[in-house]
Amino acid sequence: MKLVPLEDRIVVKPKEAEEKTAGGIVLPDTAREKPLMGTVIAVGPGKLLDNGTRAAMSVKPDEVVLYGRYGGSDIEIDGVEYKILRESEVLGIVE
Repeated sequence: MKLVPLEDRIVVKPKEAEEKTAGGIVLPDTAREKPLMGTVIAVGPGKLLDNGTRAAMSVKPDEVVLYGRYGGSDIEIDGVEYKILRESEVLGIVE
């Protein structure tokens, strides 16, 4: 299945949650925090402006981005979790 986002939305595959702390303590599933970083899988065509043109997207597929804890919508497709965000919800690009 291929997911194509609309307007200024992007599809992100979140990184896996850390299984161990820096000190080596193994964390159970309930104690793991959701990651705030992920890889962009797909981007929409951009926001439609008042003059009829589309604004260029700042992010591209395969870039790693940071996003807020409660931003976007979580979805699951074929057993894989994704997050759909608006471009404005992206806090930054990791280089």
